[in-house]
Amino acid sequence: MKYGFFDDASCEYVITTPETPLPWINYLGCKDFFTLVSNTCGGYSFYKDAKLLRLTRYRYNNVPYDNNGQYFYIKDGADVWNPGWQPVKRTLDSYECRHGLGYSRFTGSLNQVSAQVLSFVPLNDSCEVSRLVLTNNGSAAKELSLFSYVEWCLWNADDDMKNFQRNLSIGEMEIEGSTIYHKTEYRERRNHYALYSVNCPVDGFDTSRDAFLGAYRSPSDPAVVMNGKASNSVAHGWSPIASHQINVTLAPGESRSFIFVLAYVENKEEEKWEAPGIINKTKAHELLSRYQSDDDVEKAFVQLKEYWQELLSGYQIQSDCEEVNRMVNIWNQYQCMVTFNMSRSASYYESGIGRGMGFRDSCQDLLGFVHLIPERARERILDIASAQFGDGSTYHQYQPLTKKGNADIGGGFNDDPLWLIAGTSAYIKETGDFSILDEVVTFDDGGEGTLFEHLTRSFRFTVTHKGPHGLPLIGRADWNDCLNLNCFSAQPGESFQTFGPSEGPVAESVFIGGMFVKYGEEYAAIADSLGKKEIAEDARREVAAMYDTLLQAGWDGDWFLRAYDAYGQKVGSSECEEGQIFIEPQGFCVLAGVGVKEGKAQQALDSVKERLDSKYGIMLLQPAYTRYHLELGEITSYPPGYKENAGIFCHNNPWVSIAETVIGRGGRAFEIYKKTCPAYLEGISEIHRTEPYCYSQMIAGRDAATFGEAKNSWLTGTAAWTFVNISQYILGIQPSLDGLCINPCVPADFGDFTITRRFRGAVYHIEVKDPGHLEKGVSSLIVDGETIEGNVVPFVEGKKEYHVTAVMG
Repeated sequence: MKYGFFDDASCEYVITTPETPLPWINYLGCKDFFTLVSNTCGGYSFYKDAKLLRLTRYRYNNVPYDNNGQYFYIKDGADVWNPGWQPVKRTLDSYECRHGLGYSRFTGSLNQVSAQVLSFVPLNDSCEVSRLVLTNNGSAAKELSLFSYVEWCLWNADDDMKNFQRNLSIGEMEIEGSTIYHKTEYRERRNHYALYSVNCPVDGFDTSRDAFLGAYRSPSDPAVVMNGKASNSVAHGWSPIASHQINVTLAPGESRSFIFVLAYVENKEEEKWEAPGIINKTKAHELLSRYQSDDDVEKAFVQLKEYWQELLSGYQIQSDCEEVNRMVNIWNQYQCMVTFNMSRSASYYESGIGRGMGFRDSCQDLLGFVHLIPERARERILDIASAQFGDGSTYHQYQPLTKKGNADIGGGFNDDPLWLIAGTSAYIKETGDFSILDEVVTFDDGGEGTLFEHLTRSFRFTVTHKGPHGLPLIGRADWNDCLNLNCFSAQPGESFQTFGPSEGPVAESVFIGGMFVKYGEEYAAIADSLGKKEIAEDARREVAAMYDTLLQAGWDGDWFLRAYDAYGQKVGSSECEEGQIFIEPQGFCVLAGVGVKEGKAQQALDSVKERLDSKYGIMLLQPAYTRYHLELGEITSYPPGYKENAGIFCHNNPWVSIAETVIGRGGRAFEIYKKTCPAYLEGISEIHRTEPYCYSQMIAGRDAATFGEAKNSWLTGTAAWTFVNISQYILGIQPSLDGLCINPCVPADFGDFTITRRFRGAVYHIEVKDPGHLEKGVSSLIVDGETIEGNVVPFVEGKKEYHVTAVMG
């Protein structure tokens, strides 16, 4: 069943009932200030780092779902309700939530009063603006009381939820007119504060949660709201909040708007105070002055919408397939931008406390957003490279605020180094900017080198870390963090990713071997472009040797092996009792071209269809593990059908779809694409449960009791890889070092389509015709009226527009 609908013209998903299977969320913010907001107004805000600079509290894993947010209470006589339904959950006469690009709009009505809330983060200020419009749709005057509510986090979200012996004594507030200032720890180690303000005089306020809620009550029935009278409380320690009371009289047909601003402000150390104990509010006043009227808000909102329209215009398709148009033009690119901002740090499944920015994650995410914001992609690559060690290995994660590696989980994930080559290669293909390779970047453990030197050490790390079969050593894990072949954890509570040796001389990864073939060749191509012929030749010799090794030691007879464990035993083999075939090497080895000319690529993909496919997507492995294997680690700790143990891991379904395009099977590639594509799953939302406008990390597999149920939406490499799959391999518009390659691989009945693609400062208008209903192959390429050889549109410096017609044949 559906819980809403797509409004493609407005680039919005419209939710028509508050009781969605799970909270369906949106992200507000483009640069430094972010808010996560659900369809019932739950969520939280932070500045740059969801762990270290959290503004508002959120309670994960709580009952009921989605506990805490930026709430507005409307008291109308004895009735109390919220425009977004929660937390009071009063049945409304009407409800609607519209999640758009960087904004959300909530509309609720009860007893002939409507309330509409528009929330967004402006482009150039560190704040969230919420405009609430109350309208009296009745024939009699209405006397209403409006209450706002946010609960402050004491900055460090991790410390905030466990260091109570300190934190219950440190909360400090300051009130000036209609603005409530959260200045906890400002006296000592901080030079920043938060504020919550409204653009009109107030009839009362509260900053103490205890006073606002009342003893043993919750945000669903706060004493102040139920009594209709703010207590003007000033918090001293305990749990600080910010709440305004505004009494409103509305004549019949009258509307009145209120503009609320939640903001982060930072002062220079020498400019912290305007008087003893009184914070310097100069920057706060300047910020608030920009959001005092409806015109102010509308101007900022239009700027935001224009920003997203311009951003997404870099890749637009018009085809006969509504779902493809919708996902490619709007939602898939939007999710790629969210993952650029968040990596895996802050969602409704990632608490924003532990993971920071993943090295591998950020490199892969870059593949999906580099065409959107190449200048910020450049900055991201250099940040990522600084988490690398001198030997070419890397920290697995780093903190976005400090740009330092996360020592809690350390390194030893042996696929990480090659992802730096992947991300950098994608950037250079997109931009033609080879100068990034000359940038000098420090190594985390000391010393420095150009970015090309970092890539060289990434490449050489794999060359020098091979096991008995000549395959790459796996270390703590490869792409699959749950395949822990050097772990041997027998006690509960031990981290599979940090327990046991970080390295072993035996356990090997076939998957990393496939990566090495693909990205080793891309490294060689970069070296060639720089005139480093000897380096390129040496790299290609290593790649060729790995190619042969994969076909010999990495081939099981009908598919590629997954790995060799610490005892030298096969993983992902027909010889195994459980876990006989894995998805990762079948997808990645074939997309790297391994086994194509030998016929083994098709054989491996046929085995995937026969043994791993299901109606909801391709499962990660089969048969599922039914007991814990000490030598394999976390992957076998999950019940059958969930997560890495035979779940449908959406992240690597695109690898198999891409692999199918490599061997020319467009129909099969598109079939795989559709199975995990949210727009195609909207009609089974009661089964799928997560948002029908964004990708999830995993879907429960065939062995699970909840087959088809998704988890971990939004922050997943699925977004980037799926966009690469649909935009570059199925639709076939591929950036290359030489120009834009046109190489579609579509179903025979897909039909003609047109694409507008921004590339290196020029706009390409591309028309793809398929008169013979073929799946792959371009018989002619016409550029600006002239037929050219091959299928690459040569890049011409300074040229601003190209008109391209590709005829399949």
